[in-house]
Amino acid sequence: MFIALYPAFAQERPLNTGLNVDEQYAFIGMTVAGVIERFGPPRAVAAARGTELWQDDVVFQYTGVDFYIYNDRVWQVRLITTHGVSNGDAKRAVLSALGNTAQDMDDHVLLPINGRTWPMMMRVNFNNSGLTSAIYIYRSDF
Repeated sequence: MFIALYPAFAQERPLNTGLNVDEQYAFIGMTVAGVIERFGPPRAVAAARGTELWQDDVVFQYTGVDFYIYNDRVWQVRLITTHGVSNGDAKRAVLSALGNTAQDMDDHVLLPINGRTWPMMMRVNFNNSGLTSAIYIYRSDF
């Protein structure tokens, strides 16, 4: 009985806490089997509808990270913290943490991620109060 309950308790700690940025980048391109093998079953599975039919994703939700899957690969992750930025941070703190390569787009900030297998981007969204509401790392060519 204890073994059956253990995975539920293991997911209480956010998955991306304690992982370095390269480990978070490695989420992009993982297969569905690889996600489940590494992290176990998700706590929930949802659908994310895009504006076009081909943009529909399956989302594996874990504590602290959501994996957006197209076909059988992760193309985007939503994190609660990365690069010194966390949900709830003020925009000026985000811009300071990300440095001069960050692009201020008013309601979000973009940070190009270079040196990876494919083009990647980090996006930080802000709510009406100017606080971080979502953090994504994704393939920008997708």
